[in-house]
Amino acid sequence: MIIVTILVVLLAINHLFNLRFFVGYAWLDTEYQYALVGLLVPLVFLIFPASSKASLDKVPWYDMLLALAMFCLALYFFGNAEQIIDNGWEMGAPDYMVILGFLLWLLVLEATRRAGGTALFVIVVLISLYPLYASVMPGPISGLSSSLSDTIAYHVFSAESMLGIPLRALANLVIGFLIFGVALTQTGGGKFFIDLAFAALGHVRGGPAKVAIFSSGLMGSMSGSVISNVITTGVMTIPAMRKTGFRPSYAAGVEACASTGGVLMPPIMGSTAFIMAVFLSTPYITIAVAAIIPSVLYYLALFIQIDSYAARNNMPGIPREQLPKLSDTLKEGWHFIAVFILLIVMLVYLQQEVLAPFYATALLIAINQIFSKTRWGMKEFWEFVVASGKLLAEIAAILVGVGLIVGALSITGMAGTLVNDLVYLAGGDILLLLLMGAITSFIMGIGMTVTAAYIFLAIVLAPALVQGGLDPMSVHLFILYWGMVSFITPPVALGAFAAASIAGASPMRTGFEAMRLGSIIYFIPFFFVLDPAFIFHGELSRTAVVLANALVGVLLIASALQGYLVWVGNLHRHPVMGWLARALILIGGLAFATPGGSDLIPFSDWQLALFGLITAGGGILLALYYQKRWKAIAPA
Repeated sequence: MIIVTILVVLLAINHLFNLRFFVGYAWLDTEYQYALVGLLVPLVFLIFPASSKASLDKVPWYDMLLALAMFCLALYFFGNAEQIIDNGWEMGAPDYMVILGFLLWLLVLEATRRAGGTALFVIVVLISLYPLYASVMPGPISGLSSSLSDTIAYHVFSAESMLGIPLRALANLVIGFLIFGVALTQTGGGKFFIDLAFAALGHVRGGPAKVAIFSSGLMGSMSGSVISNVITTGVMTIPAMRKTGFRPSYAAGVEACASTGGVLMPPIMGSTAFIMAVFLSTPYITIAVAAIIPSVLYYLALFIQIDSYAARNNMPGIPREQLPKLSDTLKEGWHFIAVFILLIVMLVYLQQEVLAPFYATALLIAINQIFSKTRWGMKEFWEFVVASGKLLAEIAAILVGVGLIVGALSITGMAGTLVNDLVYLAGGDILLLLLMGAITSFIMGIGMTVTAAYIFLAIVLAPALVQGGLDPMSVHLFILYWGMVSFITPPVALGAFAAASIAGASPMRTGFEAMRLGSIIYFIPFFFVLDPAFIFHGELSRTAVVLANALVGVLLIASALQGYLVWVGNLHRHPVMGWLARALILIGGLAFATPGGSDLIPFSDWQLALFGLITAGGGILLALYYQKRWKAIAPA
């Protein structure tokens, strides 16, 4: 595994830095991709057992055989890559190549099952075989049928299936950032960000929960995985929250929401954002910039809710003497900030998004070896290599499998016909199409990884929304956001369930707590689809207006959800009228945050703001009235 990981990193550096092996020879893109498949995917059979009951102590002989077969098949196709392109074998290959391709297809499916789970495996199998029965399906989902041999040839040899957009994104963008994330974790970056958060925020009311927001947001941005983020930061933040009085389910819900938002947080975000860059043929930094305001609104809403909850329940922070000192934390971890500065400069100023993570990783390891207390020995270095290899193998198996979905929709032509059918079903109503898209994204996010759900919907749904006149970047971010919703929404809520296991709380109760805490995530995608100014598309003056209104709206929405508004106090002093006051403030907040002046919203910003002011103002006056009455009758 160590040898394979080092080979993959060297191949990636050679290809992306255009070194030509120092002898002037460059591989074709398909050669490079077959090499990655042949090196990384076989590792899945050695890392992930065939079943949960299998022994983890040793690798069975049949898994070694599967790994060897996968390597040999990919190696053979690598050696014949030029011939495959020259002879156009994706549209009709020799029989012996089809047989070999069929074996590779079976191995890829099994690797996808082990790395991505049974649900993803079933979906990939059904859709990858779709060309065989496409012509007999009902009108909206019918397409051109193909024979088994033509389908296999297209999947294995074309640049639109196994070697399609998902694998290209991994090969050309994602590898460097995945390695950087592992290096950051292995050099103590996670501990630094948690200590920094505790030093800065641990002493304020609800401090540990605010620490969870800060640290999980940063870690999630780097890891790109909600579950690993929960496990990494949750083991420290959840016990600290419980210690200061937070209920177990509430503490777990906070961590789940904070970890989920990290994947949507620039500058790195999750691997799906890099695939989005390939889909949109746009620099990754453009997507990162577009995600700034939505992610700020999400974390602001989470922060306000936690502050309101802590204020309403009189929950203090942690005494300063029990917290790390800010100066000591910065002194020990300054190099993490330096590396981030280098990364952002290379992404934003130099526009070197492909090379930036490699330079950042090299700088991080160099500084760690010179100055840090966590200096690596050979043992730590091999642990870093193995962790990188495991992550790369897992992601590669999932993306190659998801590529089969892309290939099936491409060969049948179903993507185009389904787009037209969706527009027809919505009757030209874009708002209805958006609601259909939100529900579909959520359902797909339950059964598939976020990346798989995004890729499927980027092919099927996004063109329909763009065809309806919506901004392409807004549409793709909309799909990504609604795919993430499943991590905090029952009945699945994997992020919440992972946090619940750490907190010792009820998984379902934690899911509902997370759903309420992260509820702003259900609205934010509609905001930036209705007005792309939220993602910096358009005049900056317009962006300033919608941001100012949204900030007021988010403050009101978050406060209404928790029943406490700063400068007003407890909104729920009356058992019945308290609900009315909170409802009015919530409606007013939504009116403030919703951008006006679009074809879908026939009201101007001023009209919405006036309605919001009147509605929320009525709720605030009602809350103040009962607050005054409560003080009058409360015992001294």
